[in-house]
Amino acid sequence: MAENFESNQVPAALRQIAATMRLTGWVTFWIQLVLAVVSSLIFVFALVLSGAAGQGNAQVNNPGTGGGAFFAVCGLIALYFSVYQSFRYTRLARQLKEPDPNLRPKKADTIKLLRFGLIVSFVGMSLAVLGAEAITGTLLGKSLAQPQSLYNPAFNLRELIQPLDIFVVLANTHTIAAHFVGIGGGLWLLNRLNR
Repeated sequence: MAENFESNQVPAALRQIAATMRLTGWVTFWIQLVLAVVSSLIFVFALVLSGAAGQGNAQVNNPGTGGGAFFAVCGLIALYFSVYQSFRYTRLARQLKEPDPNLRPKKADTIKLLRFGLIVSFVGMSLAVLGAEAITGTLLGKSLAQPQSLYNPAFNLRELIQPLDIFVVLANTHTIAAHFVGIGGGLWLLNRLNR
């Protein structure tokens, strides 16, 4: 009963924005978190397997190492920060339902938080795309270097595209998709807030 009384003190438009922010925050949080964990597990799996299989210079042509992996991991780190930002949206929605207007965040502060979340997701997606470019460039080099004959005893089999290489591409694609979800959620919330 007291909660019903308190919710009547909050304007209907603000309650609707808070509900939208809460729902969008939780949806983006869980989608991004699942994709981030799956991507992390794939990267760890690829790192462990490439370290166990690679000897000497064999790791130089592995898409899981070098610049591509650096940018992909930086994009993944930014993704975890974006997951935290999505969680902050749910906390902000709770604060918006506060009956005391002095305890509610201002519209400018809310927009500032949403813009910061968008910047984090955009930077993370940019890093992941740079990683994808480097990784697919390495894979293209491997595919062009493959012999055209069925059997060439002088060819090093480690130079062929391995399933592990595709796992690295998949992990980076998950990271890009998760950042896309974060950008979509942030833009949706900004649109709803500016109505």
